[in-house]
Amino acid sequence: MRLLIGFLFVVSTFSCQANGVEEFIIKSKILGYQVRYWVHVPDGTAQALPVLYLTDGKWYKDEGEMIKTSESLIKKNKVAPHILVFVDAFNPDNPSQNRRNQQFLCNPKYVKFYRNELIPEIDKKFPTDKSRATRGILGLSFGGLNSMYFALHASDVFGKVGIQSPAPHPCPDIYDDFSKADQLPVDIFLSTGTVNDKAGATRRLKAILDRKGYQFEYVEVPEGHNWRNWKPMLDDILVYFYGT
Repeated sequence: MRLLIGFLFVVSTFSCQANGVEEFIIKSKILGYQVRYWVHVPDGTAQALPVLYLTDGKWYKDEGEMIKTSESLIKKNKVAPHILVFVDAFNPDNPSQNRRNQQFLCNPKYVKFYRNELIPEIDKKFPTDKSRATRGILGLSFGGLNSMYFALHASDVFGKVGIQSPAPHPCPDIYDDFSKADQLPVDIFLSTGTVNDKAGATRRLKAILDRKGYQFEYVEVPEGHNWRNWKPMLDDILVYFYGT
């Protein structure tokens, strides 16, 4: 650990491609509605690739410019090629409706959606490495809480878990769940800002991980609950997960 202060019930109803990103709509029977997602596959690779799933996918894709970061690191041979799946929390039929509060707050149906519908679809459509060890999930704020929940309930599916500025207060028992669980077989990247961010919650999780003997990456930066905090962490996360 390094401390720095600073199965398949799915129908794809739509797809299109632009700027190297392919867009899909998946109709989930588990969730009872349609979910939009975008996929970026790096050029010039034929082998099976690790996959990183990003909740709040539209934000990571646009505000976070995750594709630009990924492509730059791959070009510099700092990370192995990998597929990015940006899972949108917004209702594709009503873009003003953000479903993250119902999806991310320790929702077992959301885990089941990934396990039984989304991942099998991605594995069918794209040249993925299907091993749990290389498959990752990343989220921020409530999405960070979601990543914590996935670590607890889907470590057989996800071997890499990215948690940025987690906001666990809607699920206060999750700390006890981590404390009581056997050490989970996951690589964790955990980060927070120190200026009006979720530092207290994040440090509480860090203390549990330390006590349980996890090896993980932990980063604090002097920023708030915003993209000045999260965006600069994305290259560190990719290097930690997929560094060469």
